[in-house]
Amino acid sequence: MGMLILGLVIFLGVHSTRIFADGWRTSMISRLGEKRWKGLYALLSIVGFVLLVWGYGQARKLPGMWWEAPRGLRDFTGLLMLISFVLLVAAYVPRNGLKARMHHPMVLAVKVWAFAHLLSNGTPADVLLFGAFLVWAILSFRAARQRDRAAQTVYAPGTTAGTVTTVVVGVVAWAVFAFWAHGLLIGVRPFG
Repeated sequence: MGMLILGLVIFLGVHSTRIFADGWRTSMISRLGEKRWKGLYALLSIVGFVLLVWGYGQARKLPGMWWEAPRGLRDFTGLLMLISFVLLVAAYVPRNGLKARMHHPMVLAVKVWAFAHLLSNGTPADVLLFGAFLVWAILSFRAARQRDRAAQTVYAPGTTAGTVTTVVVGVVAWAVFAFWAHGLLIGVRPFG
């Protein structure tokens, strides 16, 4: 469990600078330069991610179950994951209505992903991993919305084409991941 905790501390710590130390982040970018800051940020993110994936894989083997989700709750998790995938795609498709309305769809996608997985997974490793990401996503979304208000950020309005593209790509990505890639990469088949 130690590697999972270390990975979470590094990965979420790096991704929390805008939440807890935005002024420090700005001064570090000024001091190091944007390219060096991004390089350091990327390196620490990769190290943290590798440690948390490896640590989670090890921690999943430990005995212990805090709860077992009923079948209906697992199906509901699949629906929440569909929403999460659409929100994730919304972060990248230009001029879609979801981003225009919600402003930070990637963080919302992480929030939905973490919550959905907490519903269906009751081991201590699951609660630690998904609970940590849920808390981070809640704090990150709040901080991002506060920055938007302070900067009076205006988001481009969405278009029908952008929104339809977002939904279609999100649904296809969800289907590929849910019915094939999740089992291949994670070792768990959500629908099978």
